[in-house]
Amino acid sequence: MLVHICCSVDSHFFLEKLQKDYPDEKLTGFFYDPNIHPYSEYQLRLLDVQRSCKKLGIELLEGEYDYENWLEAVRGLEKEPEKGARCEVCFDKRFSVSAKKALELGEKKITTTLLVSPLKSQEQLKRVGDEFYAKNGVEFIAVDYRSGGGTQDQSRVTKEEQLYRQDYCGCIFGLTMQREQQDKLMDEMFSPISNNILPASIEERLALYTKRNDLEDADIKYKIIKQKFLNYRQFNCKLTEGKRTSIPAYALAYSTLPRKRAQGKVEYSIGKLHFFNREEIKFITLTDFNALSKRQFTSVNDLIYNAPDFEEEISIRNKLLETNYDLTPIIIVQNISDKKLTLQLDTKTYEDTKEKLIIL
Repeated sequence: MLVHICCSVDSHFFLEKLQKDYPDEKLTGFFYDPNIHPYSEYQLRLLDVQRSCKKLGIELLEGEYDYENWLEAVRGLEKEPEKGARCEVCFDKRFSVSAKKALELGEKKITTTLLVSPLKSQEQLKRVGDEFYAKNGVEFIAVDYRSGGGTQDQSRVTKEEQLYRQDYCGCIFGLTMQREQQDKLMDEMFSPISNNILPASIEERLALYTKRNDLEDADIKYKIIKQKFLNYRQFNCKLTEGKRTSIPAYALAYSTLPRKRAQGKVEYSIGKLHFFNREEIKFITLTDFNALSKRQFTSVNDLIYNAPDFEEEISIRNKLLETNYDLTPIIIVQNISDKKLTLQLDTKTYEDTKEKLIIL
């Protein structure tokens, strides 16, 4: 039986049940999910599915990540709600490719772990699966592992196996609507030009779960815990001298400007810090920043494209201000100007939760 797999939270429990209920079937996993976005999220879900299948002794095949073709397939359905017409087209595409893979492998049966997901309609999945049975001769096995306490069992298995528990279906349109309903920043879509890993980002989780796998391979005990913290994302930073002259500038992590814009002049200096006469803004030269960071950035643009990692920026901020709770802007520039400056800084700080790996 070919088993289309969407994620480890659904697949681990689902595959365990299939192994018990179909002991004579050789199960083959097929990870085909071109709907998942961004690609780092796809990589993370695949990583966790690979671990699950390895633990369960199930062969796993990976389908093509043909995201652009998937986008074309759902064109015009972007505003459809979860479990709506877009989901049906998405199932249709994934079933079609999975059915072809089953035929290629000589399989006569196919099923999908989406059946156990509380975000999906079993009736919708069964209807699409039956249509493909009629067209392709590949029988769709519509098992119901949700009822009779199945959802609670699935949650227990997820916790015991320390699986990656994503909080959205996978596609960009579902994610957008979900974050809008939650009135929550869609920080999954942030990707700094410096390629730094941001706190509670998909990339941070990908690194964490990769390390988890390495620890397991080395038979080292660990625990994944959650912690609440103040998160931060920067949308834009622009510094202008006079009316038009743009000056390269870099804002350190946790620099915030409530009204997003301030005009004024540097009024005085104390040590490495140069104080603006508006909004408690502080400037530091690139030379002094290099000394603090023990780096050799040749220009502010060099810093922008090759910025230190987030934790290092926090460490530098603490050295400059000697406090963990200062959110005023610290702006790095090549030289300190004595002319009128306009700083535009659009950022957001917000309560968030992230995972942490503890070695026992």
